[in-house]
Amino acid sequence: MESIDEVQQVLAGQNYVCGRALATVVFLALKLGRPLFLEGEAGTGKTEIAKAISAALGRRLIRLQCYEGLDASSAVYEWNFAEQMIAIRAAEAAGGADRGILKDELFTEEYLIERPLLQAMRPQPGGAPVLLIDEIDRTDEPFEAFLLEALSDFQVTIPELGTIHAPEPPIVILTSNRTREVHDALKRRCLYHWVDYPSFDREIEILQARAPEAAEALSREVVAFVQRLRTEDLFKKPGVAETIDWAKCLLALDVLDLSPEVIADTVGAILKYQDDIQKLQGSEAKRILEEVKAELAPA
Repeated sequence: MESIDEVQQVLAGQNYVCGRALATVVFLALKLGRPLFLEGEAGTGKTEIAKAISAALGRRLIRLQCYEGLDASSAVYEWNFAEQMIAIRAAEAAGGADRGILKDELFTEEYLIERPLLQAMRPQPGGAPVLLIDEIDRTDEPFEAFLLEALSDFQVTIPELGTIHAPEPPIVILTSNRTREVHDALKRRCLYHWVDYPSFDREIEILQARAPEAAEALSREVVAFVQRLRTEDLFKKPGVAETIDWAKCLLALDVLDLSPEVIADTVGAILKYQDDIQKLQGSEAKRILEEVKAELAPA
C-alpha cells in the first residue's frame, strides 16, 4: 500500500470503512514495520481491521486471544507430552535407549506444538503474517513484560531449542477495550490510535457495506436509534458490531421501519445486559424512537 488513500480503498474493498486518521496510522504501521495498538470501546471494529488487512494483503491471520492468566508458554509453545510418552514407551519396549540420546530426541520440533506467537515468527506462504493480539487488557503485567522482547526483537526463546528469530517481522496489531491501563513500555513500542464510535454518516457507510440489502430509511433509523442509546446511562453501550447485528435481525424479520414493538422483540441484538434492557422497556423505547424519527423527518 503506497498511500493513505490506497489504504482506505483497499480496506473498503474488504467492506471495512475507516476514516483518514485510522487509515493514516495503518499506513505508517505497514510502512515503518511498527506494531499498531488500537484502543477503544468494544464493538468499534478493532479486531475487524486485522481481518481486513490480512485479507487485503493475502497474508495469514494468526490470532492470540488474550485472557486472564495467559502465560508465555501458552502463547508461544507447548511440548506434546502424549507423543513424548509414546516415544519413551516405544524405546523401552525396544530394549531401551541411551537416556541422553532419548532426551535430545524428545525435545525436538517433532514434538513441539506451536502456539500463535511462535507461529508468527515462522516464514509463511505469501509473506509475513498478520499477528492479532486481541484484548491485551485482559492479561496481566508479567505477560506484557514478556511481549516487550517479542515485539522489540521479533523473537521468542525456547530453552530446549534456543532463540527463534522471525526472518521477516509479522504485521502486529494489538487491541484493548481499556478494562485496565496497559503499561507505557508496551505502548511506546507501538503506533497508537483510539478507535471511537463513528459519526452518523460514517456508521451509515459501515452499515451499507456490511448489510447492503437494508433500505436506506431503515438504516438511518437503526443508526440514529443506536447512536441515541450511546448517550443514555447504560452499563454497556452498543458498538458498531451491534448496529450491524440488529440491522441483519430486522432484515430477517422483514421489518421496514422501527416501532416500539419491534424494538422490544429484538432488543437482545443491541443490549447484552438485563439492567440495560429494563431501562429500555415500557415508554422509554417509544420516547427515544419518537425523538429519532422527528430528527430524521425532512424539514
